Amino acid sequence: MKIEVYISQLLYRYQCVTVPGFGAFLTETHSAQLNESTNSFFPPKKTISFNSRIKNNDGLLANHIAQAEKTSYGFAVSAIAFEVTNWKKSLEEDGVISLKNIGELRLNSESNIIFTPNDQTNYLSTSFGLSPFVSPMVKKELFEKKIEKIAAKEKEVVLLDDNEEPTKSSNSFLRYAAILVLGLGISGSIGYPLYQNQIENQTLLVEQAVQKKVQNKIQEATFLIKNPLPAVTLTVDSATVETAEPTMPYHIMAGAFRSEQNAKKAYNQLIKDGFKARMLKENKHGLFPVLYGSYATMKEAEQAQKEIQKGENPQAWILVENL
Repeated sequence: MKIEVYISQLLYRYQCVTVPGFGAFLTETHSAQLNESTNSFFPPKKTISFNSRIKNNDGLLANHIAQAEKTSYGFAVSAIAFEVTNWKKSLEEDGVISLKNIGELRLNSESNIIFTPNDQTNYLSTSFGLSPFVSPMVKKELFEKKIEKIAAKEKEVVLLDDNEEPTKSSNSFLRYAAILVLGLGISGSIGYPLYQNQIENQTLLVEQAVQKKVQNKIQEATFLIKNPLPAVTLTVDSATVETAEPTMPYHIMAGAFRSEQNAKKAYNQLIKDGFKARMLKENKHGLFPVLYGSYATMKEAEQAQKEIQKGENPQAWILVENL
């Protein structure tokens, strides 16, 4: 079973995809970039990194494979373990393995795994359809040099011809030529912003078209759900609305437990340790997630994650979801 296909699918949706017994693939979002020296534009993207220290089974990959292959969770775990054994064997014998649309893993001289991501695949779904492009240079003519040449010719005519009339006619002709060159310069200075505006308008149209396609795909996926959840009717008190807490979609995962009793033990211990822990209900994968805490912004979550990884759990990762 080529599990890299399922890893690739999960990287579009999650920040961390762990391969039990091997390591974890992590994603980081980068904003759009402009290289002024080459006039190159790069859309927003997700970059992939690899951490060989995160090896525990969080159930994400195994449950995804079980659903996709319509098999049991246990069989999916066994299939992952078998593929990991093949990966390790290939690394020992060949020194490198290539994962389609993900990247290459190599062993260095110290037998540590070095990961080289595939730059051709952008795992940021909001950048669907956008690709890097190079804007052509708009060359500006050197009008000042042309005017200097015209002025030099005018002086030559004055020196060579003592007749007043030809000199005047020559002067008037050269003045008209100078005015024409200046006119071209002005039109170029006006035309350049117009050209830039045209590029911006075209880029906006492309982004709007991409967003429309993404929204259509989301609606299409919503209508194709075979077993939708039953509708829930909520009664909201006006006083509750006024004092509602801000949404906190960024969560630091402590673990996901198959046993509810073990999840409660972990939750109680985190409360004793001073964390604003949360224990969630059983999810669709049959697991009980336990959180260190929830945060309103990614920056707050990342700061808390670093402190937890240093002192508590080096494998703590961030879940982005409205719970």
